[in-house]
Amino acid sequence: MLFEQINQKPFFILGPCVMENQELLYTVAEKVAEAGQKYNVPVIFKSSFDKANRTSIHSYRGPGLEKGMEMLMNVKQRFGLPVTTDIHEPFQAAIVAEVADILQIPAFLCRQTDLLVAAAQTGKIVNVKKAQFLSGHDMFYPAQKVIEAGNNQVILTERGNMYGYNNLAVDFRNIYDMKAFGHPVCMDCTHSVQRPGGAGGKTGGDRTFVPMMALAAKAFGADGYFLETHPDPDNALSDGPNMVKLHELDKVLAPLVG
Repeated sequence: MLFEQINQKPFFILGPCVMENQELLYTVAEKVAEAGQKYNVPVIFKSSFDKANRTSIHSYRGPGLEKGMEMLMNVKQRFGLPVTTDIHEPFQAAIVAEVADILQIPAFLCRQTDLLVAAAQTGKIVNVKKAQFLSGHDMFYPAQKVIEAGNNQVILTERGNMYGYNNLAVDFRNIYDMKAFGHPVCMDCTHSVQRPGGAGGKTGGDRTFVPMMALAAKAFGADGYFLETHPDPDNALSDGPNMVKLHELDKVLAPLVG
């Protein structure tokens, strides 16, 4: 049902980068649910239970798998939203699939065969983020791993390429190229403005460019949009420089739904 909706209308994956606490998830989920109702489009709530690839070992990672699934289920039950989160190890797939409607494969891990197969075998939608070192054409093979594991519900997500130290650039032709495979293609509008590891032991970036990234992706035929959002991103525990301020979310979404 959800995958059919994603194939019919623009869809949005929205939420705070990491699960800081339950109240934050409720605050953001309320706005996400309102956006879905206002624009009559599929919205999926996203937040991470573990940020396993933080720049520094001292950075906040999240509440962990067990507590994170409890927090995500609370959001799902209170707001009736489909939810997604990222997995990093094959054993996590079946556990997360008990709650999540979409399993997200992080960009750095998109070639990890065992992870892709484990996600596919849950029967849930699998959202594979394109690695910063791959082209759009290269994403045929991660998608093929999911499909040959028995699951045709695949989303491919563009999130930029590394063209130099501590910086990303987006080649929007990747969206067009990935759409040729027949899967919905999503644009990660917030992680694509990152400066990985470029802020003294943590990732920097500039949220100013998020609306432009989204509109450019729309011009290239993106089917969906991934945007992280937070009520106070400057004090967020992860990826604050790239997240959209929650009170500005509607302003970013409005041009994308027409």
